[in-house]
Amino acid sequence: MSTWILLRGLTRETRHWGRLPDALRDAAGIDHPLLIDLPGNGEFAHLRAPASVADMVSFVRRAAAQSGVPGPYCVLAMSLGGMVATDWAQRYPGEIERLVLINTSMRPFSRMQERLRPSAWPGLLRVAAHWSDARRAEQGIHRLTCNNVETLGADLDAWSAIRRSRPVSRGNALRQLWAAARFTAHAAQPHCPLLILSSRNDRLVDPACSTKLAAAWHASHREHGWASHDLPHDDPAWTAEQVRAWLAQDYADSQPVF
Repeated sequence: MSTWILLRGLTRETRHWGRLPDALRDAAGIDHPLLIDLPGNGEFAHLRAPASVADMVSFVRRAAAQSGVPGPYCVLAMSLGGMVATDWAQRYPGEIERLVLINTSMRPFSRMQERLRPSAWPGLLRVAAHWSDARRAEQGIHRLTCNNVETLGADLDAWSAIRRSRPVSRGNALRQLWAAARFTAHAAQPHCPLLILSSRNDRLVDPACSTKLAAAWHASHREHGWASHDLPHDDPAWTAEQVRAWLAQDYADSQPVF
């Protein structure tokens, strides 16, 4: 049974996956995935975040090795985590068996204004202005990244508690943003099966980024109709079902035809 690793994005940590790990278990049989925080976030909030994706890859590779769970790994990652997963797969192809990338973006496939929508800049500046006010900062992040507001109150309670218990410093947030902005993937597609998931109503990253990436790498691509950037939050069941269907199709395609 393959080991799955889940990687979150900018300033977010493993607890922000919410219901997705349970949904992956129920839909796709992915049990006990390895949840790894990027340096500067979550368990590693006390560390200085690297200013490059390559250094984040080095950190995550060490964390995976120290877990004692052998590779090669299947990686599901979103946003900045997707850049880390992509760089890992491109530079160490023998270590990555499969990739699922969610609402990520990278050069040379997308332009700056696609990778971070100009319409999101004022909201990001408001979040930065209230960075030390957990509730207000998380309200701003929720508004920017989520379209599902059915559990808004519970989300803000949980996210504010996460921020208070393991706050991400402004400096680490800026270094992660700088690393994401500078990241350039190799033009050649990763040497492993690849699924790209995106949100048609992503208010942070233009969904054209995923469309262009899928076209360049001839990857399977599924687009959600109403979710925003945090697709695993907005619709974890749909996300897990796309992974299940992709794995099932890959298995069917690999069977011999008599």
